[in-house]
Amino acid sequence: MARILIIEDEAAIRRVLVKILSEENQGYEVFEAEDGLAGMETIKKEDFDLVLCDIKMPKMDGVEVLEAVKKIKPEIPMVMISGHGDLETAVNTMKMGAFDYISKPPDLNRLLNTVRIALDRKELVVENSRLKKKVSKNYEMVGESSAIVQIKEMIEKVAPTEARVLITGPNGTGKELVAHWLHQKSERSSGPMIEVNCAAIPSELIESELFGHVKGAFTSANKDRAGKFEAANGGTIFLDEVGDMSLSAQAKVLRALQENKVQRVGSDRDIKVDVRVITATNKNLKKEIEEGNFREDLYHRLAVILIKVPSLNDRRDDIPLLVDYFSEKISTEHGTAKKKFSSKAIKLLQEYDWTGNIRELRNVVERLIILGGKEISEEDVKLFASK
Repeated sequence: MARILIIEDEAAIRRVLVKILSEENQGYEVFEAEDGLAGMETIKKEDFDLVLCDIKMPKMDGVEVLEAVKKIKPEIPMVMISGHGDLETAVNTMKMGAFDYISKPPDLNRLLNTVRIALDRKELVVENSRLKKKVSKNYEMVGESSAIVQIKEMIEKVAPTEARVLITGPNGTGKELVAHWLHQKSERSSGPMIEVNCAAIPSELIESELFGHVKGAFTSANKDRAGKFEAANGGTIFLDEVGDMSLSAQAKVLRALQENKVQRVGSDRDIKVDVRVITATNKNLKKEIEEGNFREDLYHRLAVILIKVPSLNDRRDDIPLLVDYFSEKISTEHGTAKKKFSSKAIKLLQEYDWTGNIRELRNVVERLIILGGKEISEEDVKLFASK
Protein backbone atom coordinates (compact mmCIF):
# COMPACT_ATOMS: atom_id res chain seq x y z
CA MET A 1 0.00 0.00 0.00
CA ALA A 2 1.46 3.38 -1.07
CA ARG A 3 1.60 5.98 1.70
CA ILE A 4 1.14 9.55 0.44
CA LEU A 5 1.43 12.73 2.53
CA ILE A 6 -0.25 15.98 1.41
CA ILE A 7 1.22 19.16 2.93
CA GLU A 8 -1.13 22.02 2.05
CA ASP A 9 -2.38 24.95 4.14
CA GLU A 10 -5.60 25.45 2.12
CA ALA A 11 -8.13 22.99 3.56
CA ALA A 12 -10.27 23.01 0.38
CA ILE A 13 -7.36 21.95 -1.82
CA ARG A 14 -6.31 19.30 0.70
CA ARG A 15 -9.82 17.83 0.60
CA VAL A 16 -9.80 17.79 -3.22
CA LEU A 17 -6.42 16.07 -3.37
CA VAL A 18 -7.39 13.48 -0.76
CA LYS A 19 -10.63 12.75 -2.61
CA ILE A 20 -8.93 12.40 -6.00
CA LEU A 21 -6.19 10.08 -4.75
CA SER A 22 -8.46 7.96 -2.55
CA GLU A 23 -10.95 7.42 -5.38
CA GLU A 24 -8.22 6.74 -7.93
CA ASN A 25 -6.67 3.82 -6.08
CA GLN A 26 -7.79 2.02 -2.93
CA GLY A 27 -4.14 1.07 -2.42
CA TYR A 28 -3.27 4.69 -1.65
CA GLU A 29 -3.17 5.55 2.05
CA VAL A 30 -3.41 9.35 2.15
CA PHE A 31 -2.28 11.54 5.08
CA GLU A 32 -2.63 15.30 5.62
CA ALA A 33 -0.59 18.11 7.17
CA GLU A 34 -1.86 21.70 7.41
CA ASP A 35 1.51 23.44 7.08
CA GLY A 36 5.21 22.79 6.43
CA LEU A 37 6.17 22.48 10.09
CA ALA A 38 3.47 19.89 10.78
CA GLY A 39 4.44 18.08 7.60
CA MET A 40 8.10 17.82 8.63
CA GLU A 41 7.17 16.48 12.08
CA THR A 42 5.07 13.79 10.37
CA ILE A 43 7.86 12.87 7.92
CA LYS A 44 10.36 12.53 10.80
CA LYS A 45 8.06 10.08 12.61
CA GLU A 46 6.73 8.05 9.67
CA ASP A 47 7.80 6.74 6.25
CA PHE A 48 6.07 7.81 3.05
CA ASP A 49 6.30 6.74 -0.58
CA LEU A 50 5.40 10.21 -1.87
CA VAL A 51 4.93 13.75 -0.57
CA LEU A 52 2.78 16.40 -2.28
CA CYS A 53 3.88 19.75 -0.87
CA ASP A 54 2.56 23.29 -1.40
CA ILE A 55 5.18 25.96 -1.96
CA LYS A 56 3.69 28.97 -0.15
CA MET A 57 2.73 28.06 3.42
CA PRO A 58 2.99 29.63 6.89
CA LYS A 59 5.58 28.57 9.48
CA MET A 60 7.71 26.65 6.94
CA ASP A 61 7.38 26.98 3.17
CA GLY A 62 7.65 24.21 0.60
CA VAL A 63 11.22 25.04 -0.41
CA GLU A 64 12.35 24.67 3.20
CA VAL A 65 10.45 21.39 3.52
CA LEU A 66 12.11 20.08 0.34
CA GLU A 67 15.57 20.99 1.62
CA ALA A 68 14.90 19.31 4.97
CA VAL A 69 13.45 16.10 3.45
CA LYS A 70 16.41 15.75 1.06
CA LYS A 71 18.71 15.74 4.09
CA ILE A 72 16.88 13.20 6.25
CA LYS A 73 14.96 11.00 3.75
CA PRO A 74 16.31 11.68 0.25
CA GLU A 75 14.62 8.61 -1.22
CA ILE A 76 11.11 10.13 -0.85
CA PRO A 77 9.95 11.73 -4.13
CA MET A 78 8.63 15.28 -3.57
CA VAL A 79 5.99 16.75 -5.90
CA MET A 80 5.56 20.49 -5.38
CA ILE A 81 2.18 22.26 -5.63
CA SER A 82 2.53 25.70 -7.19
CA GLY A 83 0.13 28.63 -7.22
CA HIS A 84 -0.16 31.03 -10.17
CA GLY A 85 2.75 33.18 -9.03
CA ASP A 86 4.97 30.28 -7.91
CA LEU A 87 5.90 28.84 -11.32
CA GLU A 88 9.50 30.08 -11.32
CA THR A 89 10.01 28.82 -7.79
CA ALA A 90 8.47 25.46 -8.75
CA VAL A 91 10.92 25.09 -11.63
CA ASN A 92 13.80 25.93 -9.30
CA THR A 93 12.69 23.22 -6.85
CA MET A 94 13.26 20.68 -9.64
CA LYS A 95 16.93 21.72 -9.66
CA MET A 96 16.95 21.20 -5.89
CA GLY A 97 15.75 17.61 -6.26
CA ALA A 98 11.93 17.80 -6.43
CA PHE A 99 10.50 15.03 -8.59
CA ASP A 100 7.97 17.29 -10.36
CA TYR A 101 5.44 20.07 -9.75
CA ILE A 102 1.72 20.52 -10.41
CA SER A 103 -0.17 23.80 -10.66
CA LYS A 104 -3.27 24.95 -8.80
CA PRO A 105 -6.02 24.10 -9.43
CA PRO A 106 -4.68 20.58 -10.07
CA ASP A 107 -5.45 19.02 -13.44
CA LEU A 108 -6.82 15.52 -12.73
CA ASN A 109 -4.91 13.61 -15.42
CA ARG A 110 -1.65 15.47 -14.82
CA LEU A 111 -1.89 14.89 -11.07
CA LEU A 112 -2.62 11.17 -11.30
CA ASN A 113 0.02 10.57 -13.95
CA THR A 114 2.67 12.38 -11.89
CA VAL A 115 1.72 10.40 -8.77
CA ARG A 116 1.90 7.06 -10.62
CA ILE A 117 5.31 7.87 -12.16
CA ALA A 118 6.73 9.06 -8.82
CA LEU A 119 5.54 5.94 -6.99
CA ASP A 120 6.93 3.68 -9.75
CA ARG A 121 10.33 5.31 -9.46
CA LYS A 122 10.35 5.12 -5.65
CA GLU A 123 9.63 1.38 -5.84
CA LEU A 124 12.48 0.81 -8.30
CA VAL A 125 14.96 2.89 -6.29
CA VAL A 126 14.14 1.09 -3.02
CA GLU A 127 14.45 -2.33 -4.67
CA ASN A 128 17.76 -1.36 -6.24
CA SER A 129 19.11 -0.11 -2.89
CA ARG A 130 18.14 -3.41 -1.29
CA LEU A 131 19.89 -5.42 -4.01
CA LYS A 132 22.93 -3.14 -3.88
CA LYS A 133 23.40 -3.77 -0.15
CA LYS A 134 22.98 -7.49 -0.76
CA VAL A 135 25.46 -7.93 -3.61
CA SER A 136 28.03 -5.13 -3.26
CA LYS A 137 30.44 -7.45 -1.38
CA ASN A 138 30.48 -9.79 -4.39
CA TYR A 139 32.30 -7.24 -6.54
CA GLU A 140 36.02 -7.46 -6.00
CA MET A 141 38.73 -7.00 -8.60
CA VAL A 142 41.37 -9.62 -7.84
CA GLY A 143 44.79 -9.45 -9.46
CA GLU A 144 48.20 -7.80 -9.43
CA SER A 145 49.18 -8.14 -13.10
CA SER A 146 50.24 -4.95 -14.87
CA ALA A 147 46.99 -4.88 -16.88
CA ILE A 148 44.82 -5.05 -13.75
CA VAL A 149 46.97 -2.49 -11.90
CA GLN A 150 46.49 -0.13 -14.86
CA ILE A 151 42.72 -0.61 -14.77
CA LYS A 152 42.61 0.04 -11.01
CA GLU A 153 44.65 3.23 -11.46
CA MET A 154 42.36 4.41 -14.25
CA ILE A 155 39.28 3.74 -12.11
CA GLU A 156 40.74 5.89 -9.31
CA LYS A 157 41.20 8.78 -11.76
CA VAL A 158 37.92 8.44 -13.68
CA ALA A 159 35.43 7.38 -10.99
CA PRO A 160 35.13 10.80 -9.23
CA THR A 161 34.31 12.50 -12.56
CA GLU A 162 31.08 12.46 -14.58
CA ALA A 163 32.89 11.11 -17.68
CA ARG A 164 31.12 8.34 -19.58
CA VAL A 165 33.09 5.11 -19.79
CA LEU A 166 33.03 2.34 -22.41
CA ILE A 167 34.42 -0.97 -21.13
CA THR A 168 35.55 -3.50 -23.75
CA GLY A 169 36.75 -7.08 -23.55
CA PRO A 170 35.70 -10.69 -24.21
CA ASN A 171 32.82 -12.37 -22.38
CA GLY A 172 33.60 -13.52 -18.84
CA THR A 173 36.50 -11.13 -18.21
CA GLY A 174 34.75 -9.07 -15.51
CA LYS A 175 33.60 -5.95 -17.33
CA GLU A 176 30.73 -5.63 -14.85
CA LEU A 177 33.25 -5.54 -11.98
CA VAL A 178 34.87 -2.47 -13.53
CA ALA A 179 31.46 -0.81 -13.87
CA HIS A 180 30.64 -1.48 -10.21
CA TRP A 181 34.00 -0.14 -9.04
CA LEU A 182 33.47 3.02 -11.09
CA HIS A 183 30.08 3.53 -9.43
CA GLN A 184 31.14 2.68 -5.88
CA LYS A 185 34.14 5.04 -6.05
CA SER A 186 32.11 7.87 -7.58
CA GLU A 187 30.23 10.80 -6.07
CA ARG A 188 27.06 8.90 -7.05
CA SER A 189 27.80 5.85 -4.88
CA SER A 190 24.90 6.65 -2.54
CA GLY A 191 22.55 6.64 -5.54
CA PRO A 192 21.26 3.63 -7.47
CA MET A 193 23.32 1.44 -9.80
CA ILE A 194 20.99 0.03 -12.45
CA GLU A 195 22.23 -2.76 -14.74
CA VAL A 196 20.69 -3.56 -18.12
CA ASN A 197 21.89 -6.47 -20.26
CA CYS A 198 20.96 -5.23 -23.74
CA ALA A 199 21.66 -8.65 -25.29
CA ALA A 200 19.20 -10.43 -22.97
CA ILE A 201 16.20 -8.24 -23.83
CA PRO A 202 14.26 -8.76 -27.11
CA SER A 203 14.75 -5.82 -29.49
CA GLU A 204 11.03 -5.01 -29.44
CA LEU A 205 11.11 -4.61 -25.64
CA ILE A 206 14.43 -2.78 -25.11
CA GLU A 207 12.90 0.70 -25.44
CA SER A 208 10.20 -0.09 -22.87
CA GLU A 209 12.83 -1.54 -20.53
CA LEU A 210 15.08 1.51 -20.79
CA PHE A 211 12.51 4.31 -20.96
CA GLY A 212 9.33 2.80 -19.48
CA HIS A 213 5.87 2.88 -21.02
CA VAL A 214 2.38 4.19 -20.41
CA LYS A 215 -0.72 2.06 -20.06
CA GLY A 216 -1.96 0.92 -23.47
CA ALA A 217 1.30 1.67 -25.32
CA PHE A 218 1.27 -1.94 -26.55
CA THR A 219 -0.75 -5.12 -25.97
CA SER A 220 0.75 -6.22 -22.64
CA ALA A 221 1.13 -2.68 -21.22
CA ASN A 222 -1.64 -2.90 -18.62
CA LYS A 223 -0.23 -0.14 -16.40
CA ASP A 224 2.26 2.72 -16.46
CA ARG A 225 5.81 1.57 -15.80
CA ALA A 226 9.00 3.51 -15.12
CA GLY A 227 12.08 2.63 -17.14
CA LYS A 228 15.64 1.93 -16.06
CA PHE A 229 16.81 5.47 -16.84
CA GLU A 230 14.26 6.84 -14.37
CA ALA A 231 15.23 4.24 -11.79
CA ALA A 232 18.88 5.29 -12.15
CA ASN A 233 18.12 8.97 -11.54
CA GLY A 234 20.82 10.43 -9.30
CA GLY A 235 23.01 7.39 -9.84
CA THR A 236 24.52 5.25 -12.59
CA ILE A 237 23.05 3.16 -15.40
CA PHE A 238 25.23 0.33 -16.73
CA LEU A 239 24.32 -0.76 -20.26
CA ASP A 240 26.01 -4.13 -20.70
CA GLU A 241 26.44 -5.50 -24.24
CA VAL A 242 25.45 -2.10 -25.63
CA GLY A 243 26.52 -3.28 -29.10
CA ASP A 244 23.38 -5.45 -29.24
CA MET A 245 21.00 -2.50 -28.82
CA SER A 246 18.59 -1.76 -31.68
CA LEU A 247 19.17 1.37 -33.78
CA SER A 248 15.83 2.77 -32.61
CA ALA A 249 16.83 2.42 -28.95
CA GLN A 250 20.26 3.88 -29.76
CA ALA A 251 18.58 7.04 -31.08
CA LYS A 252 16.62 7.43 -27.83
CA VAL A 253 19.70 6.82 -25.68
CA LEU A 254 21.52 9.50 -27.68
CA ARG A 255 18.71 11.97 -26.97
CA ALA A 256 18.79 11.07 -23.28
CA LEU A 257 22.52 11.81 -23.19
CA GLN A 258 22.19 15.07 -25.10
CA GLU A 259 19.16 16.51 -23.30
CA ASN A 260 19.01 14.60 -19.98
CA LYS A 261 15.40 13.72 -20.83
CA VAL A 262 13.52 10.53 -21.66
CA GLN A 263 10.03 9.76 -22.95
CA ARG A 264 8.10 6.67 -21.98
CA VAL A 265 6.90 4.52 -24.87
CA GLY A 266 3.45 5.78 -25.87
CA SER A 267 3.90 9.18 -24.23
CA ASP A 268 5.05 12.56 -25.53
CA ARG A 269 5.88 13.90 -22.07
CA ASP A 270 9.53 14.54 -21.25
CA ILE A 271 10.90 13.23 -17.95
CA LYS A 272 14.14 14.78 -16.71
CA VAL A 273 16.84 12.34 -15.63
CA ASP A 274 20.26 12.82 -14.06
CA VAL A 275 22.31 9.68 -14.71
CA ARG A 276 25.88 8.72 -15.41
CA VAL A 277 26.10 6.21 -18.24
CA ILE A 278 28.65 3.38 -18.23
CA THR A 279 28.60 0.88 -21.08
CA ALA A 280 30.30 -2.39 -21.96
CA THR A 281 30.58 -4.59 -25.03
CA ASN A 282 32.43 -7.61 -26.35
CA LYS A 283 31.99 -6.35 -29.93
CA ASN A 284 34.22 -4.14 -32.06
CA LEU A 285 31.97 -1.09 -32.19
CA LYS A 286 34.02 0.61 -34.89
CA LYS A 287 33.39 -2.39 -37.12
CA GLU A 288 29.69 -2.31 -36.13
CA ILE A 289 29.61 1.36 -37.19
CA GLU A 290 31.10 0.50 -40.60
CA GLU A 291 28.44 -2.19 -41.08
CA GLY A 292 25.63 0.22 -40.12
CA ASN A 293 24.72 -1.57 -36.89
CA PHE A 294 25.82 1.13 -34.45
CA ARG A 295 25.51 4.91 -34.52
CA GLU A 296 28.84 6.72 -34.76
CA ASP A 297 27.50 9.78 -32.92
CA LEU A 298 26.39 7.58 -30.01
CA TYR A 299 29.77 5.83 -29.94
CA HIS A 300 31.58 9.14 -29.50
CA ARG A 301 29.17 10.10 -26.71
CA LEU A 302 29.74 6.82 -24.84
CA ALA A 303 33.48 6.32 -25.41
CA VAL A 304 34.81 9.40 -23.61
CA ILE A 305 37.01 7.04 -21.58
CA LEU A 306 37.90 3.57 -22.89
CA ILE A 307 38.86 0.74 -20.51
CA LYS A 308 39.95 -2.56 -22.04
CA VAL A 309 39.67 -5.60 -19.77
CA PRO A 310 42.18 -8.33 -20.75
CA SER A 311 41.36 -11.98 -21.28
CA LEU A 312 42.49 -14.42 -18.58
CA ASN A 313 45.07 -15.85 -21.01
CA ASP A 314 46.69 -12.39 -21.03
CA ARG A 315 46.95 -12.24 -17.22
CA ARG A 316 48.01 -15.76 -16.23
CA ASP A 317 50.09 -14.40 -13.32
CA ASP A 318 46.79 -13.58 -11.58
CA ILE A 319 45.52 -17.18 -11.71
CA PRO A 320 47.00 -18.25 -8.30
CA LEU A 321 45.33 -15.23 -6.63
CA LEU A 322 42.04 -15.91 -8.41
CA VAL A 323 42.10 -19.61 -7.49
CA ASP A 324 42.70 -18.75 -3.83
CA TYR A 325 39.93 -16.12 -3.88
CA PHE A 326 37.39 -18.44 -5.53
CA SER A 327 38.38 -21.36 -3.32
CA GLU A 328 37.64 -19.38 -0.16
CA LYS A 329 34.42 -17.88 -1.56
CA ILE A 330 33.03 -21.17 -2.88
CA SER A 331 33.96 -23.12 0.27
CA THR A 332 32.07 -20.54 2.34
CA GLU A 333 29.03 -20.82 0.05
CA HIS A 334 29.04 -24.63 0.38
CA GLY A 335 29.74 -24.56 4.12
CA THR A 336 32.95 -26.60 3.77
CA ALA A 337 36.57 -26.06 4.78
CA LYS A 338 38.73 -24.21 2.28
CA LYS A 339 40.76 -26.60 0.13
CA LYS A 340 44.40 -26.06 -0.74
CA PHE A 341 45.64 -26.36 -4.33
CA SER A 342 49.07 -27.94 -4.83
CA SER A 343 51.71 -25.93 -6.70
CA LYS A 344 51.57 -28.42 -9.59
CA ALA A 345 47.77 -28.05 -9.76
CA ILE A 346 48.13 -24.26 -9.92
CA LYS A 347 50.83 -24.53 -12.60
CA LEU A 348 48.60 -26.75 -14.72
CA LEU A 349 45.68 -24.32 -14.37
CA GLN A 350 48.01 -21.52 -15.51
CA GLU A 351 48.78 -23.46 -18.68
CA TYR A 352 45.13 -23.98 -19.69
CA ASP A 353 43.56 -22.12 -22.61
CA TRP A 354 40.85 -20.13 -20.81
CA THR A 355 38.46 -19.32 -23.65
CA GLY A 356 35.69 -18.68 -21.10
CA ASN A 357 37.96 -16.40 -19.08
CA ILE A 358 37.37 -15.75 -15.34
CA ARG A 359 33.84 -17.12 -15.46
CA GLU A 360 35.19 -20.45 -16.72
CA LEU A 361 37.97 -20.49 -14.11
CA ARG A 362 35.43 -20.01 -11.33
CA ASN A 363 33.35 -22.94 -12.61
CA VAL A 364 36.43 -25.17 -12.78
CA VAL A 365 37.51 -24.23 -9.23
CA GLU A 366 34.00 -25.01 -7.95
CA ARG A 367 34.04 -28.38 -9.73
CA LEU A 368 37.45 -29.22 -8.22
CA ILE A 369 36.34 -28.26 -4.71
CA ILE A 370 33.26 -30.47 -4.95
CA LEU A 371 34.85 -33.47 -6.71
CA GLY A 372 38.56 -33.27 -5.79
CA GLY A 373 40.44 -34.61 -2.78
CA LYS A 374 41.31 -32.88 0.48
CA GLU A 375 44.11 -31.10 -1.35
CA ILE A 376 43.56 -30.40 -5.04
CA SER A 377 46.31 -32.21 -6.88
CA GLU A 378 47.62 -32.17 -10.44
CA GLU A 379 45.71 -35.42 -11.02
CA ASP A 380 42.46 -33.78 -9.85
CA VAL A 381 42.95 -30.98 -12.34
CA LYS A 382 43.63 -33.42 -15.19
CA LEU A 383 40.56 -35.47 -14.21
CA PHE A 384 37.97 -32.82 -13.37
CA ALA A 385 39.09 -29.67 -15.16
CA SER A 386 39.26 -31.24 -18.60
CA LYS A 387 37.25 -29.50 -21.29
